[in-house]
Amino acid sequence: MDMQMHQQPQEHAFEFTGNGWEYFKIWIVNLLLSILTLGIYSAWAKVRRLQYFYRNTRLADASFEYHGLPMSILKGRLIAFGLLMIYTIAAQMNMLLGILVFLLLVAVMPWLIVRSLRFKLYNSSYRGLRFGFAGSDQGAYVVFLLWPILAIPTLSLLTPFTHFKIKQYQHNNSRFGDTFFRFDATAWNFYSIYLKAFGLLVLAGVFFGISAALHMPVLAFILPLIYLYAVGFLAVRLPNLIWNKTGLGEHDLYSRLEIKPYVWIFFTNMLGIILTLGLFVPFAQIRMMKYKIENMGLMAQGDLAEFCAGQSQDTNAMGEETAEMFDLDISL
Repeated sequence: MDMQMHQQPQEHAFEFTGNGWEYFKIWIVNLLLSILTLGIYSAWAKVRRLQYFYRNTRLADASFEYHGLPMSILKGRLIAFGLLMIYTIAAQMNMLLGILVFLLLVAVMPWLIVRSLRFKLYNSSYRGLRFGFAGSDQGAYVVFLLWPILAIPTLSLLTPFTHFKIKQYQHNNSRFGDTFFRFDATAWNFYSIYLKAFGLLVLAGVFFGISAALHMPVLAFILPLIYLYAVGFLAVRLPNLIWNKTGLGEHDLYSRLEIKPYVWIFFTNMLGIILTLGLFVPFAQIRMMKYKIENMGLMAQGDLAEFCAGQSQDTNAMGEETAEMFDLDISL
């Protein structure tokens, strides 16, 4: 009986302790200094923002930490700005030259994404132990270049499959200490969600067509509600799928977001931002972040503190990798 009790997974829910007014002070200073320095301070602003969100995200009575350096972030942004300027100048000089430069930028993008992923994970830690990313450049070119290109002639029929391959590559190559994450979802899991979302959009189109044909404007009011629900559907079902199918070694993550609360927070946040001319943005970010994080957790097989203590990390190898890492603000 004791052995059966010992084998029961321990549920650890994430906790977010961020406060709207507290974060507002950081946000407004970041905004003003970024404007005064013509965007240069934005790298330091990002570090302050991420440190705040990481520090206020807790799991099993321990918080996460962010270690990114502003200069590395600034370097990534200067690279992105330089590439954009090269493309802009080339396109103005000659259309063919602009197309050639654009294709070169597309070709180098997977390589840049890998560096960005390494930077973000290496500079994130929990209980003093850093995360890491071991994805290869070859794998990145397949998931970030080959599959997206193939999705174009298929009229986006491969989009769910491409999304699946990206998350599979991202999660299976991520690690905490020397333990790798795993991703157990299938392509069909993604297709199921995308098809249902597409069905909602078709339903919205039907209501729009009926309201126009029957000259019944009242039906048109249903259209934005369906669109809003569709947005909430994707924003909830996709993270739930991704995190419910993600594990760390023998431990399992979970996400329990619900559509109605998400849509309500999203709608009221947008309303607050509009009514305050943008000043509600930090409060909106805190509200949404709190809802997302506190509906996630970890089902640990055994003592989580012992698991973390048993992890090791090759700091020498990671130290060598940091020389070629930088942040490009690429959201996946």
